[in-house]
Amino acid sequence: MKKKKRNKKILISGGGTGGHIYPAIAIANELKKRDENTDILFIGAKGRMEIEKVPEAGYKILGLPVNGLSRKLTIKNIAVLYKLLISLIKARKILKEYKPDLVIGVGGYASGPVLRIAASRGIPTLIQEQNSHAGITNRILGKKARTICVAYEGMEKYFPKDKIVMTGNPVREYVSEIKINTKEALKYFNLSGNKKVLLIIGGSLGAQNINESITVNLGLIAKTNIDVIWQTGKQYFNDMLENLTSSKIKNVKILDFINRMDYAYSVADVIVSRAGASTISELCLVGKPIILVPSPNVAEDHQTKNAMALVKNNAALLIKDSDAKEELIPQAIRLINNSNLIKTLSRNCKKMGIKNSTERIVDEIYKLLN
Repeated sequence: MKKKKRNKKILISGGGTGGHIYPAIAIANELKKRDENTDILFIGAKGRMEIEKVPEAGYKILGLPVNGLSRKLTIKNIAVLYKLLISLIKARKILKEYKPDLVIGVGGYASGPVLRIAASRGIPTLIQEQNSHAGITNRILGKKARTICVAYEGMEKYFPKDKIVMTGNPVREYVSEIKINTKEALKYFNLSGNKKVLLIIGGSLGAQNINESITVNLGLIAKTNIDVIWQTGKQYFNDMLENLTSSKIKNVKILDFINRMDYAYSVADVIVSRAGASTISELCLVGKPIILVPSPNVAEDHQTKNAMALVKNNAALLIKDSDAKEELIPQAIRLINNSNLIKTLSRNCKKMGIKNSTERIVDEIYKLLN
């Protein structure tokens, strides 16, 4: 009697922000597309965004009580180390019971303990490094990983060269082929289509300093012949709406979160954004001119390093977070009225986009599984 073939079991760990979660879900979706019987389990950090978003995408997730260490010397780090120990113990238990064929790390707090235990148990691991500057945790984990999928050149500075595969970062499915009815997109945002559009996004959680940069320049925006789509993030929305309402400006559309980013990308002439790795990968495929405002509140300043990878190729403009209140809106207005610079940035940005990244990563997963 022929033995029944066992379904593949894949464990995906990481999260914290949309920049880690959406690529992880994209990988899971592609695995399911190739073999619907593939069993997929996520591990994230308790209380973080992935605990809500992963089940919404149809996958099971377990949470670890892991947090990040503070870069300052503080007594709170004692509690963080205790939670890390508990997380390592819990990760060992999950791996022992689930028995995955492969473990994938996409970055975020939960990725470290899970990949560490998986490697120590001889389970093949794959790292999906999204940034142009690898963090300390991934550099350590990379020594034991079988494959490291990257999105930028020059990553041999951080990882063994023979393990590196250039795949690009997974992006949301609609991004690589935006084919939207423009009238439909304009109607969605209640725009006339007679003005150029500036899209301002601060990441999935919003960005306080970008929001404040808009608030202090509302008078300047009011004098322009442009429409602004402004995503504030949920935690900042009410305060920003109050500021906008009191200013009585009509050419700014404010939203806490943009559910139809395909529509937003489609109508935008210029985009202002943080410099998270997944966001940059999406924007390169979209091929619109970008002003990047890297967040200063990330480990090892990796958003600035991501942004510089584009800036040195004349594919984006960069404004420091500390200069945003004075420079961001004036620079955006100058750019949106400079057709030659728009063409240059768009062309060079498009060149840096890597298509079919999710499929490339899953090809590497199958090589390890086989």
